[in-house]
Amino acid sequence: MSRPFRRSEWGLLLAILVVVILTALLDDRHIYWRELQALFSGGLSPWYERIPSGVNIIRQTAYLGIFAIGAAIVIIAGGIDLSSGSVIAFSGSICATFMVLLAPEAMKSATPVGIPVIVLAIACTLVIAFLIGTFHAWLITVVGLPPFIATLATLVGLRSLARAIVETVTAAAWGGRSAQISMFDSQFRYLATSIWIPVLLFIILAVTAWLLLSRTVVGRHLYALGGNEQATRLSGIHTDRLKWLAYCISALLSAVAGILYVGEQSGAYPQTLGQGYELNAIAAAVVGGCSLQGGIGTIPGTLLGVLFLRTVIDGIAKIIKTGADVYEGMIVGSVVVVAVALTQFSEASKRGKQFFAGSMGKLTMLNLALLGVAVGALAGLNVTITVDNPFVEGAPPTRMNVATWIGVKLLKIDSMQTYLTQRFKVDSLGCYVLGACVGAAVLGIVFILHRLEKRRAHVVTKD
Repeated sequence: MSRPFRRSEWGLLLAILVVVILTALLDDRHIYWRELQALFSGGLSPWYERIPSGVNIIRQTAYLGIFAIGAAIVIIAGGIDLSSGSVIAFSGSICATFMVLLAPEAMKSATPVGIPVIVLAIACTLVIAFLIGTFHAWLITVVGLPPFIATLATLVGLRSLARAIVETVTAAAWGGRSAQISMFDSQFRYLATSIWIPVLLFIILAVTAWLLLSRTVVGRHLYALGGNEQATRLSGIHTDRLKWLAYCISALLSAVAGILYVGEQSGAYPQTLGQGYELNAIAAAVVGGCSLQGGIGTIPGTLLGVLFLRTVIDGIAKIIKTGADVYEGMIVGSVVVVAVALTQFSEASKRGKQFFAGSMGKLTMLNLALLGVAVGALAGLNVTITVDNPFVEGAPPTRMNVATWIGVKLLKIDSMQTYLTQRFKVDSLGCYVLGACVGAAVLGIVFILHRLEKRRAHVVTKD
């Protein structure tokens, strides 16, 4: 009997739990704790209205997970799909465009278009997504383009094409050119705004993908293709058809996500919808254990990677609060690098390879420490905590930036007037101290890793 999770996936599950606990502790509003209490305290309101943060994480996990499954299948097959975000924008825009063409007056007057129009628009959108996946496979298998170049081309082109189509159709149907299409149909929006439809769809697609990869001959062939394409081809397996299947699945799942995102955001916005989402999908797959070299990865691991990313992003939003979206890309990128680096570190250490040896390694240690200093300083000015009011004795607790609190304590500022006159000095000192602490911590961790890899290399050399 196979285990439900691999060892790395249990570690990822533990990491998710750690992120949730840290968020609950560092969030000065204690949103997680309050929602947990409200959930078990009962009441007249439905359970999902008592935990809005939990419902949002579940819904956003379903959205991201749907197209991350497609990205994982492509990566397992030895490819890469950079076009997921643009396919989301294109598919959502195409679905809205079909609804405009099928019911122009209803769309213009913000009245229901009817279930037949919605079903037909979604069906046509999925057909076009299948053609996009076929086009990717043709560029890769027939033309001979690397997957990176083939999907990069559609990453750039599909978003512009979507905007051009939306502007042309709105001008023809309504007599006025518009770069977006608003969606007011409550039945269409319910597909995304309900709790159970996105989650149920996500579960069905995840189980189907898991069965495909782990219980079918096609799944074993996909793993073989990613592991060694030439050997797979020499074995008589049609590798081109496997690639066609993988890229069509990725495009179709991105289209499904695009339809849901349009419903959630109440409109098709081709210039912004799905921007950068391809990185999130790849990040979820890689964090979940997929190897970018192909042939390695699981659907359960990818799902845990999706949940991990969503809990991290939600945690940052609750800790930083204002302007948290500014740091989302940095966080996702860092998570991907750390996940891949730790995997490589674990595998390479068994062969005696050292990551921080030589001049380049020492400079990298310095780079990481300086990055820690910068992150610490930025966090000091953006992360707020609830502390006793340092300016008015007996006053209720107040919220304050971490850097400000550190500077006030170190300089022993005891009045608001003094703080306002020396604000730059106080905040700067707090940033310097916090940045230095974080940088020193990063340098210490890297130094410990360096010592461990040196010891491992010595053991391997002796053996």
